[in-house]
Amino acid sequence: MRRTTIVLLSVAGLLTGCLGQTREADPARNADAKDVTLTITANAAVGGKNARGANWIENWVIPRFTEAQKAKGVNATVRFEQNGAADEDFKTKVALDFKTGGGGDIVELDGIWLGEFVQAGQVEPLDEVVGKAEVDAWDGWRQIPDAVQDLGQFDGKRYGVPMGTDGRVLFFNKKLFAQAGLPTDWQPRSWDDILDTAAKLKALPGVTPLQLNAGTAMGEATTMQGVLPALVGTGRPVYENGKWQGATEGVKDVLALYQRVYRDGLGDPVVQQEAKGRDRSFALFAENKVGILLESDYFWRSVVEPRTGVAKMADRDTAVGWALIPARVPGGGVGGQDFVSMSGGGVRVVNPNTRYPRQAWELMEFLNSAEAVESALAGGAQITQRTDVNDKVLAHDPMLGFVAERVLPITRYRPGLADYPKVSAALRQATGDVIAGRSPEEAARSYQDALVKAVGEDNVEGG
Repeated sequence: MRRTTIVLLSVAGLLTGCLGQTREADPARNADAKDVTLTITANAAVGGKNARGANWIENWVIPRFTEAQKAKGVNATVRFEQNGAADEDFKTKVALDFKTGGGGDIVELDGIWLGEFVQAGQVEPLDEVVGKAEVDAWDGWRQIPDAVQDLGQFDGKRYGVPMGTDGRVLFFNKKLFAQAGLPTDWQPRSWDDILDTAAKLKALPGVTPLQLNAGTAMGEATTMQGVLPALVGTGRPVYENGKWQGATEGVKDVLALYQRVYRDGLGDPVVQQEAKGRDRSFALFAENKVGILLESDYFWRSVVEPRTGVAKMADRDTAVGWALIPARVPGGGVGGQDFVSMSGGGVRVVNPNTRYPRQAWELMEFLNSAEAVESALAGGAQITQRTDVNDKVLAHDPMLGFVAERVLPITRYRPGLADYPKVSAALRQATGDVIAGRSPEEAARSYQDALVKAVGEDNVEGG
């Protein structure tokens, strides 16, 4: 924990150290250069971390891009700066690169970091770095749903292009549903629908009706696979108009949902407190002992995958169903939506320090072209940022196709701000307080107090 604290403080210092830094943006800089050197920086390494992505950059992207540039009369040299570090260490490195005026021309970031880099003045809008006409002219934007484009935006401005994404749904065990006399084409329309269904599953011996991640042991899984999807289902995100939701009515509604799940015996509070409780919930689902589970598409393609999953289900394709996450009440979700979701993903940005902004943008376009995005999958089935690629590669995977078609247009993303991890930790503690027996009101008050201490009273709404 001491090392983690030091790393986080180092990142904060590097980021805040650039506040006030100014650059003379010149999108036309070296636009006509015939000899160009560009660097891609990513937290990936051949034979190491994110090896598939590293191999793709080295063996597919670089030779094809340089060939395409040669056909235009440009001698392009593209270098790949490999990394295999822990995420926070990589973040520190990138912050130092930006601060000192260096770094790759194209840099891959976790989407959750974007706002932090923007607020530090280290990443600038694409319109300013590359040129608005150049950015707007890219035909790829039409293939990226507006909700997914939000991953590369901050305060209404485009800073990068999403690299890929995912989506959260309700998975359910069709065999258990059939045993309980429930429809196997289930689609709840409200929280009450979910709870009523879980109450019927409770009649099955040895079955946990509903797995809704809670408490601190689950880590970020509690927030992303529990609190945040529920919170956008009350009509507003956790961060809006410069303020974090504290003890608001929406937060209290979410905590009341947790109370109903665990007070009424619809969820197993013991699993939430285990060090490997999430893995345990996966195993229980695969053993037909969990009825409903809120998870990302990762659960389908990596957890219960029949051949290589960490909790293999031989009959996954017939036994596992999925449904959209409903708002608290129909039309009560963020933006007036009936259904909601949360997503994560990475984003590529153009370094404001680049000597070749136009050529860097051409490389960005190439990296995110349909051909390149499909090739990066290496024959696998995974949700991408592009609708045209998803339509093609997910045609034979109904679950992932469902997420691409139905979930991505309605999804939301975590606020990419430095304070988010502290807010997330406070939310996890609040759910843990509820499953330990505290009332939603008591848990909300404690959450409000923790939030004010973490981010300052002026930045908190509610209470």
